[in-house]
Amino acid sequence: MEEDSGYWSSDDDFYNKAYDDVEYQFQERDDESEISWSNAESVSCKVIRKESLLAAQKDDVQRMMDLLSLKEHHARNLLIHYRWDVDQVFSVFVEKGKERLYAEAGVSVVDSNNLRSSCSFSKITCEICFEEFPANETTTMECGHCFCNECWTEYFVLKINEEQSRRITCMAHKCYSICDEGNIRNLVSARDPQLAEKFDRFLLESYIEDNKSVKWCPSVPHCGNAVRVENDENCEVECVCGLQFCFSCLSEAHSPCSCLMWELWVRKCKDQSEVVDWITKNTRSCPKCHKPVQKIGGCNLVKCICGQPFCWLCGAITDTENTWSRSTGHQCGRYKEEHRQETEHALKELWRYTHYYNHYKAHVDSLKAEEKLKEKLEQKMATLESKELETKDFSWVSNGFYRLNRSRQILLHSYAFAYFMFGYELFKDEMSSQERTIKQNLFEDQQQQLETNVERLSMFLEEGFVEYPEDKILELRMEVITLSAVTDNLCKKLYDCIENELLGPLQQATHTIAPYRSKGVERASELPEHLIAELYMSVKG
Repeated sequence: MEEDSGYWSSDDDFYNKAYDDVEYQFQERDDESEISWSNAESVSCKVIRKESLLAAQKDDVQRMMDLLSLKEHHARNLLIHYRWDVDQVFSVFVEKGKERLYAEAGVSVVDSNNLRSSCSFSKITCEICFEEFPANETTTMECGHCFCNECWTEYFVLKINEEQSRRITCMAHKCYSICDEGNIRNLVSARDPQLAEKFDRFLLESYIEDNKSVKWCPSVPHCGNAVRVENDENCEVECVCGLQFCFSCLSEAHSPCSCLMWELWVRKCKDQSEVVDWITKNTRSCPKCHKPVQKIGGCNLVKCICGQPFCWLCGAITDTENTWSRSTGHQCGRYKEEHRQETEHALKELWRYTHYYNHYKAHVDSLKAEEKLKEKLEQKMATLESKELETKDFSWVSNGFYRLNRSRQILLHSYAFAYFMFGYELFKDEMSSQERTIKQNLFEDQQQQLETNVERLSMFLEEGFVEYPEDKILELRMEVITLSAVTDNLCKKLYDCIENELLGPLQQATHTIAPYRSKGVERASELPEHLIAELYMSVKG
């Protein structure tokens, strides 16, 4: 592969280039501190705790009230209809005008004097129960429809109990105007104050349930926090409780897999991993019907339920007269290439899945084992800091472990990605066999380079460098720093390869991946306390 194609021609070329880059960066620095991985990207997501949820909602409602000079309940109804997307509301307002904006959201903005005059009669016949009521026992909504309080209350109670109370439309036939939440609250609270509180809770939770930019943290047990993203919803975030998850599908962080790929992979692993492991160890495939056959005796000449006898050792077809003393055309000890060519598609898929699953599982196990390495490295750093060495900064150890952990996560998910990318389950008609082979080779080259350097980094970090002389510690330090830069660059290149060479040319837009971040999954930051206090006071006011 040529160097000007954007990929390095060999591991050594890449390693040497990365070494030169890191060495240059250290020559440019006046101090001994490490490369900072955390300043490259700005924070774009916030955590919303239970106590700040109302304030966060109030903030968006106030923006809408100021933008369109609306009452609070009108602004809230608009935002719920447009999934709390203030920019979309403004876009519709500019393109279609105020009247269309309100009509599509079911918002009726009328003068309160007009409402009072519409129900000014002393007796009013309710068109729901067809009974007469004094005007003070009826309620007129902003759409102009007037019914008795009893019918309104029964209707609202039903909607709240059915959890359909975020946007309750008018009872009148073919009227899609949204009822005033103040009227709903007053009527329901007169009968059942707890149900009115439930209504208010539904309105509050709408800020998360109906908001594409805000989602509950999927932690179990639930931490009670929600996370709001400011820019792209196709991202991975970390709640303050420590859980990292995909914001799009709320499963664990899984890039470079798309959400659909990860969903299918988890389901497949759950359904097949134990079965595949048992079948691989305990059965052979019948050469005639390809069903798995289990041997329960000691003899290696077995017969499938379809009637076909075959050799357990080599899988070759035999006839019913074959024994170990008399065999016709059966040479078990000789390897024959045609045996591979006779394997059917189903068996190939089984082994193909087993290949990807085994590599995936190996990195999952390594990730778990390296959690213990973290504790050991912390102890080593403490020991080194207690020694009288000229070098006082040992953050390269923690930075190296972070890079190892992050790259390992990407590697294990890359095998799930490869299983679907180069199989026929999702992209059967998207690529020719030749294109598929070229793309697979390109991807596997990138994946192999990353895997090689991740294992090298793991090996260096596991060394007993506490007992090394200082000059050897400095050599190891440079190795770890360089490998950290190498793996970071290789992760970027792997993502670029996936986005531009593999998924980019495809017709399906459903497969998008969260962008690569050198510093890892973005940790949601707390809303500033002064902002929460200001918003809370405005709510109370």
